[in-house]
Amino acid sequence: MPNLRLKSLLKALVVVVVGVFIAFKILTGKPKPDPKPIVAPAPVEVSIVRAEPASQSLLVTTQGTVEPAIATRLSSEVMGQVLSISEQYRPGGFFKQNDVLLSVDDTQYRLALARSESQLAAARQRLAEEQGRALQAKREWRDLGSESANALFLRKPQIEAAQASVRAAEIEVAKSRRDLDKTKIKAPFDGRVRQKLVDLGQYIGVGMPVAEVYSTDEVRIQLPLTDKQLAMLDLSLLESRNPEIEQVRVSAQVAGQAWEWSGRLIGTNADVDIQSRVHFVMIAVDDPFGFKDDSNYPPLTPGLFVSATLRGKPIQGVTQLPRSAIHTDGTIRWVDDQSILRDYGVDLLQSDGQQAWVLGVNKPMNVVTQMPAGVLAGTRVRTSDALMGAVN
Repeated sequence: MPNLRLKSLLKALVVVVVGVFIAFKILTGKPKPDPKPIVAPAPVEVSIVRAEPASQSLLVTTQGTVEPAIATRLSSEVMGQVLSISEQYRPGGFFKQNDVLLSVDDTQYRLALARSESQLAAARQRLAEEQGRALQAKREWRDLGSESANALFLRKPQIEAAQASVRAAEIEVAKSRRDLDKTKIKAPFDGRVRQKLVDLGQYIGVGMPVAEVYSTDEVRIQLPLTDKQLAMLDLSLLESRNPEIEQVRVSAQVAGQAWEWSGRLIGTNADVDIQSRVHFVMIAVDDPFGFKDDSNYPPLTPGLFVSATLRGKPIQGVTQLPRSAIHTDGTIRWVDDQSILRDYGVDLLQSDGQQAWVLGVNKPMNVVTQMPAGVLAGTRVRTSDALMGAVN
């Protein structure tokens, strides 16, 4: 038995040795591959612009709605029936200051004026009588040979009472005349009727609204500004008590055509909007209906939605680039001196769809504007001379 085991072990060992020998021959006997030179990939072609930071004043564009500078509701200060209305008293009607918009029956107010004038005449008569009696009393007292006299004897209290009655009657006459004048409801300024609230033959009372009107001398536009837009403006100018020197360009589409007006910055709102957290500035535009010149401009009517452009303060280190150069992650690609593609982070200030203005570029760079998709940073590139340029 031991001899059989020894023989089996020897056979197995011989098989293993022969297998190892055959495997070695196969591996070492394989022909070696011919060496080939390593070929570098061709550089990727990209388009670039030469971008350099500079000091620039950016334009801040925002939008708002035109509102009248003065808008009020006219109310009647008298009562009575409306006897007449003017041609201007209609929605959209223009009027001048002190134009009579409507007239109220003034019969009772003419009667009140006549009565107050009669009372004034009677009060003046009583005063004259008292003054005559006082003069007579003074003579009588002097004829008695006395230096001093009793005030009541000289009728001084009676004269003071008569004088007070005259003053009261004069005030009553002035009030009656004013009430009579108010039966003709007049325009307080040059303006336009927004809404007509009463009509011919209607009976109106004291304090009853008769019309909604607004001034046509000036309109105002409240413009929202984000915190980033606010940073591009001169805050000292916005908070100034007299910032009206700053000119603003206002534009709108009217009847299918683009128009522009010149406005002025007149200040900021007292508070930041609680809901949206935006700041508001106020723009004023004079003569929005073109009454003071012969221009063919359409009216800048309240309710019109407009765009406004404000010139910002000079900002150092601003770089203008094509919008295509800015990636969604806020980076740009640029080509270094070894023609290697690099990433660079920037802060986007403003974009108009075609151009963009950024901060963060602290030296002149060859910024990539176009390149094939999927090209990674670190790739060697070559620039396209046809699309090279300079952006400042």
